[in-house]
Amino acid sequence: MQLVPGPSRSKPITAPSLPARVLPARALPAAASPLRLVSPAASAWSVSRGKRFFDMAFSLAVLVVCALPMLFIALGIRITSPGPALFAQKRMGRRGKLFSVYKFRSMDWHSPVSAIGLTRKGDCRVTPLGRWLRRLKLDELPQFLNVLRGQMSVVGPRPKLPRYHAIVNMPYRPGITGAATLAFRREEEILGRVHPAQVEDFYLRHIKPIKARIDARYMSRATLWSDLRIVAATVLACVAPPRESSLPRAHSAPSSALEALPMAESAAGEPMGQSN
Repeated sequence: MQLVPGPSRSKPITAPSLPARVLPARALPAAASPLRLVSPAASAWSVSRGKRFFDMAFSLAVLVVCALPMLFIALGIRITSPGPALFAQKRMGRRGKLFSVYKFRSMDWHSPVSAIGLTRKGDCRVTPLGRWLRRLKLDELPQFLNVLRGQMSVVGPRPKLPRYHAIVNMPYRPGITGAATLAFRREEEILGRVHPAQVEDFYLRHIKPIKARIDARYMSRATLWSDLRIVAATVLACVAPPRESSLPRAHSAPSSALEALPMAESAAGEPMGQSN
């Protein structure tokens, strides 16, 4: 089912403040009807050959410039913790196609895998070196190989785990960075304030739908210049991360903070979901 694209101009979307703590499950309001974004609109740039050329040229330049630092990172991972330097995980790509996304390993190799696939601040599975790599987003550098292979783009929605895939028939490639990635760049700290038993429920109710809408709205009007601004903002956020005081406060934003995007109810009745 395809939807009619929304208006070409609208108010910009910003990440709203989120609750710092979550009430017990019985006290949470009932979830809204399960919805998924279906066949969202894509700007001409988002699916153009020009964007693909930009992705390849930019990724090749990054891999050449960062080849030696990446080698040192890989050696540091092998020296400081047992296990391989690279980590691969199946994610959802363009048109729902599965692919293996690459990262530098930032967790203990023999740690139990989280059933929900989400990471909170203070997660004991993260290694000391991995904590530093995550803070500077250096663990994402191998994903430029995914870009060269045509599985990802430099700018786009983050590739999701199959269970959290929210955008059906996504016409564009997932990205290394994007609008929602920047808006929720302190997501681990936000989840760190939530009781472990409530993390997934909190994510599904308060974070996932907002991130999906931010990404879909951005990609519906993305241009070369907006992508360059996203890249520049990402570099700035990595070298000068926001202070702790900039984290969302303990109150919820009104629903009017987001302008509704075209949505449709999933025939399968599956909940929306995302992951980093």
